[in-house]
Amino acid sequence: MGGLSFDTAAAGRKAVEHFSPASKKIDFMAGITTAVELLRSMIDHKKVLVLALNGPAVGGGAAWFPGVADIVLAADTAWLQVPFSALGLVPEFGSATNFYHSLGAHRANDFLMFGRKLTAQELEQWGLVNRIFPTQGFQGKVVEFLEEQLSINDGKSMQEAKRLQNLPLRRDRMLAVYDAAEALAERFVEDAPKKRFEEKNKLLLEKSKNRSKL
Repeated sequence: MGGLSFDTAAAGRKAVEHFSPASKKIDFMAGITTAVELLRSMIDHKKVLVLALNGPAVGGGAAWFPGVADIVLAADTAWLQVPFSALGLVPEFGSATNFYHSLGAHRANDFLMFGRKLTAQELEQWGLVNRIFPTQGFQGKVVEFLEEQLSINDGKSMQEAKRLQNLPLRRDRMLAVYDAAEALAERFVEDAPKKRFEEKNKLLLEKSKNRSKL
Protein backbone atom coordinates (compact mmCIF):
# COMPACT_ATOMS: atom_id res chain seq x y z
CA MET A 1 0.00 0.00 0.00
CA GLY A 2 1.06 3.55 -0.49
CA GLY A 3 -0.51 6.75 0.70
CA LEU A 4 -0.74 10.46 0.13
CA SER A 5 1.15 12.05 2.96
CA PHE A 6 -0.27 15.35 4.14
CA ASP A 7 3.12 16.97 3.48
CA THR A 8 2.62 16.44 -0.27
CA ALA A 9 -1.05 17.37 -0.08
CA ALA A 10 -0.29 20.63 1.72
CA ALA A 11 2.58 21.42 -0.62
CA GLY A 12 0.14 21.22 -3.52
CA ARG A 13 -2.34 23.71 -2.06
CA LYS A 14 -2.80 27.04 -3.78
CA ALA A 15 -0.66 29.74 -2.18
CA VAL A 16 -2.65 32.12 0.02
CA GLU A 17 -1.42 35.45 1.34
CA HIS A 18 -1.39 35.58 5.13
CA PHE A 19 -1.12 38.70 7.25
CA SER A 20 0.23 37.03 10.38
CA PRO A 21 1.72 33.70 11.52
CA ALA A 22 -1.53 33.06 13.42
CA SER A 23 -3.71 33.37 10.30
CA LYS A 24 -1.30 31.12 8.40
CA LYS A 25 -1.49 28.48 11.12
CA ILE A 26 -5.29 28.68 11.33
CA ASP A 27 -5.57 28.23 7.56
CA PHE A 28 -3.29 25.19 7.68
CA MET A 29 -5.15 23.62 10.62
CA ALA A 30 -8.47 24.10 8.82
CA GLY A 31 -7.11 22.14 5.88
CA ILE A 32 -6.24 19.01 7.86
CA THR A 33 -9.59 18.26 9.47
CA THR A 34 -10.23 15.40 7.03
CA ALA A 35 -6.96 13.71 7.99
CA VAL A 36 -7.68 14.16 11.70
CA GLU A 37 -11.13 12.60 11.27
CA LEU A 38 -9.62 9.71 9.30
CA LEU A 39 -7.26 8.94 12.18
CA ARG A 40 -10.07 9.27 14.73
CA SER A 41 -12.25 6.85 12.78
CA MET A 42 -9.45 4.27 12.77
CA ILE A 43 -8.67 4.76 16.47
CA ASP A 44 -12.37 4.34 17.34
CA HIS A 45 -13.02 1.50 14.87
CA LYS A 46 -14.94 -1.25 16.69
CA LYS A 47 -13.91 -4.25 14.61
CA VAL A 48 -10.42 -5.73 14.38
CA LEU A 49 -8.45 -3.43 12.05
CA VAL A 50 -6.17 -5.46 9.78
CA LEU A 51 -3.49 -3.72 7.71
CA ALA A 52 -2.16 -5.71 4.74
CA LEU A 53 1.09 -4.28 3.31
CA ASN A 54 1.45 -5.64 -0.22
CA GLY A 55 4.43 -3.46 -1.14
CA PRO A 56 6.49 -0.39 -0.23
CA ALA A 57 4.88 2.50 1.65
CA VAL A 58 6.52 5.93 2.01
CA GLY A 59 5.44 9.01 3.96
CA GLY A 60 1.85 9.14 5.16
CA GLY A 61 1.07 5.62 3.98
CA ALA A 62 3.90 4.30 6.13
CA ALA A 63 3.26 6.51 9.17
CA TRP A 64 -0.46 6.84 9.75
CA PHE A 65 -1.78 3.28 9.68
CA PRO A 66 0.67 0.66 11.09
CA GLY A 67 0.62 2.08 14.61
CA VAL A 68 -3.18 2.06 14.97
CA ALA A 69 -3.82 -1.27 13.21
CA ASP A 70 -4.60 -4.27 15.42
CA ILE A 71 -2.97 -6.80 13.09
CA VAL A 72 -0.32 -6.07 10.44
CA LEU A 73 0.34 -8.57 7.66
CA ALA A 74 3.09 -7.91 5.10
CA ALA A 75 4.38 -9.22 1.80
CA ASP A 76 8.01 -10.35 1.93
CA THR A 77 9.04 -7.48 -0.38
CA ALA A 78 7.23 -4.75 1.60
CA TRP A 79 9.10 -1.95 3.35
CA LEU A 80 8.31 1.30 5.15
CA GLN A 81 10.09 4.66 5.11
CA VAL A 82 9.15 8.10 6.45
CA PRO A 83 11.61 10.85 5.39
CA PHE A 84 9.92 13.53 7.51
CA SER A 85 13.12 15.06 8.91
CA ALA A 86 14.70 15.24 5.45
CA LEU A 87 11.72 17.30 4.28
CA GLY A 88 11.57 19.64 7.28
CA LEU A 89 8.42 17.94 8.60
CA VAL A 90 7.47 16.06 11.78
CA PRO A 91 6.00 12.57 12.32
CA GLU A 92 2.41 13.04 11.22
CA PHE A 93 -0.87 12.55 13.09
CA GLY A 94 0.18 10.64 16.17
CA SER A 95 2.71 8.35 14.50
CA ALA A 96 5.44 9.30 17.00
CA THR A 97 3.34 8.03 19.92
CA ASN A 98 1.96 5.03 18.03
CA PHE A 99 5.38 3.82 16.92
CA TYR A 100 6.74 4.41 20.41
CA HIS A 101 4.04 2.06 21.76
CA SER A 102 4.78 -0.54 19.08
CA LEU A 103 8.58 -0.38 18.77
CA GLY A 104 9.95 1.40 21.82
CA ALA A 105 11.62 4.81 21.90
CA HIS A 106 15.01 4.03 20.33
CA ARG A 107 13.71 2.01 17.39
CA ALA A 108 10.93 4.53 16.78
CA ASN A 109 13.51 7.32 16.75
CA ASP A 110 15.67 5.44 14.25
CA PHE A 111 12.68 5.06 11.95
CA LEU A 112 11.06 8.49 12.41
CA MET A 113 14.01 10.82 13.04
CA PHE A 114 16.51 9.35 10.61
CA GLY A 115 14.11 8.10 7.94
CA ARG A 116 15.53 4.58 8.05
CA LYS A 117 13.95 2.19 5.55
CA LEU A 118 12.63 -0.89 7.36
CA THR A 119 12.03 -4.16 5.53
CA ALA A 120 9.16 -6.51 6.32
CA GLN A 121 11.65 -8.87 7.96
CA GLU A 122 12.97 -6.12 10.27
CA LEU A 123 9.43 -5.01 11.08
CA GLU A 124 8.52 -8.57 12.06
CA GLN A 125 11.62 -8.86 14.26
CA TRP A 126 10.81 -5.52 15.89
CA GLY A 127 7.22 -6.55 16.61
CA LEU A 128 5.30 -4.26 14.24
CA VAL A 129 4.39 -6.98 11.71
CA ASN A 130 2.50 -10.11 12.81
CA ARG A 131 3.01 -12.32 9.76
CA ILE A 132 4.92 -12.24 6.47
CA PHE A 133 3.55 -13.90 3.33
CA PRO A 134 5.08 -14.34 -0.15
CA THR A 135 4.42 -11.42 -2.49
CA GLN A 136 3.07 -13.80 -5.13
CA GLY A 137 -0.47 -14.70 -4.12
CA PHE A 138 -0.32 -12.30 -1.16
CA GLN A 139 -3.98 -11.32 -1.17
CA GLY A 140 -5.16 -14.92 -1.26
CA LYS A 141 -2.82 -15.88 1.58
CA VAL A 142 -4.10 -12.98 3.70
CA VAL A 143 -7.74 -13.94 3.11
CA GLU A 144 -6.96 -17.59 3.88
CA PHE A 145 -5.18 -16.64 7.12
CA LEU A 146 -8.01 -14.38 8.31
CA GLU A 147 -10.70 -16.91 7.44
CA GLU A 148 -8.78 -19.52 9.42
CA GLN A 149 -8.67 -17.23 12.46
CA LEU A 150 -12.42 -16.60 12.19
CA SER A 151 -13.08 -20.34 12.01
CA ILE A 152 -11.00 -21.01 15.13
CA ASN A 153 -11.79 -17.97 17.27
CA ASP A 154 -15.02 -16.28 18.35
CA GLY A 155 -15.46 -12.93 16.58
CA LYS A 156 -17.04 -11.16 19.56
CA SER A 157 -14.25 -12.36 21.86
CA MET A 158 -11.64 -10.96 19.47
CA GLN A 159 -13.46 -7.63 19.36
CA GLU A 160 -13.60 -7.54 23.14
CA ALA A 161 -9.86 -8.30 23.35
CA LYS A 162 -9.26 -5.34 21.03
CA ARG A 163 -11.56 -3.06 23.04
CA LEU A 164 -9.93 -3.91 26.38
CA GLN A 165 -6.43 -3.50 24.99
CA ASN A 166 -7.10 -0.20 23.22
CA LEU A 167 -9.34 1.41 25.85
CA PRO A 168 -6.50 2.92 27.95
CA LEU A 169 -4.65 4.00 24.77
CA ARG A 170 -7.48 6.00 23.19
CA ARG A 171 -6.87 9.30 25.02
CA ASP A 172 -3.11 9.21 24.34
CA ARG A 173 -3.64 8.37 20.68
CA MET A 174 -6.10 11.20 20.05
CA LEU A 175 -3.97 13.71 21.96
CA ALA A 176 -0.99 12.59 19.87
CA VAL A 177 -2.95 13.26 16.67
CA TYR A 178 -3.70 16.85 17.72
CA ASP A 179 -0.19 17.48 19.08
CA ALA A 180 1.34 16.28 15.82
CA ALA A 181 -1.07 18.40 13.76
CA GLU A 182 -0.07 21.49 15.72
CA ALA A 183 3.65 20.70 15.37
CA LEU A 184 3.23 20.18 11.63
CA ALA A 185 1.36 23.48 11.34
CA GLU A 186 4.23 25.28 13.11
CA ARG A 187 6.69 23.81 10.59
CA PHE A 188 4.60 25.19 7.73
CA VAL A 189 4.28 28.58 9.43
CA GLU A 190 8.10 28.64 9.52
CA ASP A 191 8.20 27.61 5.83
CA ALA A 192 10.59 24.80 6.79
CA PRO A 193 9.22 22.26 4.27
CA LYS A 194 9.28 24.85 1.48
CA LYS A 195 12.91 25.69 2.22
CA ARG A 196 13.90 22.01 2.32
CA PHE A 197 12.16 21.33 -1.00
CA GLU A 198 13.93 24.33 -2.56
CA GLU A 199 17.31 23.13 -1.26
CA LYS A 200 16.75 19.61 -2.57
CA ASN A 201 15.57 20.87 -5.96
CA LYS A 202 18.67 23.05 -6.19
CA LEU A 203 20.92 20.07 -5.44
CA LEU A 204 19.14 17.94 -8.03
CA LEU A 205 19.56 20.66 -10.67
CA GLU A 206 23.26 20.99 -9.87
CA LYS A 207 23.75 17.22 -10.13
CA SER A 208 21.87 17.18 -13.43
CA LYS A 209 24.06 19.99 -14.82
CA ASN A 210 27.24 18.21 -13.71
CA ARG A 211 26.15 14.98 -15.41
CA SER A 212 25.36 16.81 -18.64
CA LYS A 213 28.92 18.18 -18.74
CA LEU A 214 30.43 14.67 -18.70
